Amino acid sequence: MSNDHYFSASPESAHRYAEAEYAYRGQELRFTTDAGVFSRGEVDFGTDVLLRALPEEMSGRVLDLGCGWGPVGVSVGKAFPGCRIVMSDVNERALELAGKNAQRNGVAAETYLSDGLENVPGSFDFILTNPPIRAGKQVIYRLFLDSAAKLSQGGRLYIVIRKQQGAESALKYLKTIYETVDTIEKSGGFWVIRCMGGNAHAL
Repeated sequence: MSNDHYFSASPESAHRYAEAEYAYRGQELRFTTDAGVFSRGEVDFGTDVLLRALPEEMSGRVLDLGCGWGPVGVSVGKAFPGCRIVMSDVNERALELAGKNAQRNGVAAETYLSDGLENVPGSFDFILTNPPIRAGKQVIYRLFLDSAAKLSQGGRLYIVIRKQQGAESALKYLKTIYETVDTIEKSGGFWVIRCMGGNAHAL
């Protein structure tokens, strides 16, 4: 029995590849997924809620933070060709799949193996994340804090989080870091939270 989590750096579980299909804003996407990576075989409900809550127009540099096998970054890159997609994850297997899935769907993307934002260069107009709740509050709150310092002027952070997994307490914490924090979507127990105007530099 493997002790792997989807946030393990080097999953040891045996490969069990599975195909996933996803339709997003008129684009038909196909992905390869695997064991040891979050949501094998399908785009999970929370990620779908996040993607459908994004703006009608997007451009600039976009980070899919904790990208898994890449559904968010690849979907946004395909729907909005003006975006420059960056994907990062702590999980080597996930990141390799994300890079291959980007190529498979004709999306140019940079990938960075990174624990949080540690190894991710530059600033971003959008940071999008379905955070690894099971990694614990300390881990995900650090992602929220570090993201504030990575947003460009006018940049936005979009987070999806389940109400029963701490959306309300996350909202309170986010309001200590960002000037504007709004819940822009609620669906099936998931909240999509948009944050703007990071104050992290003053902390």
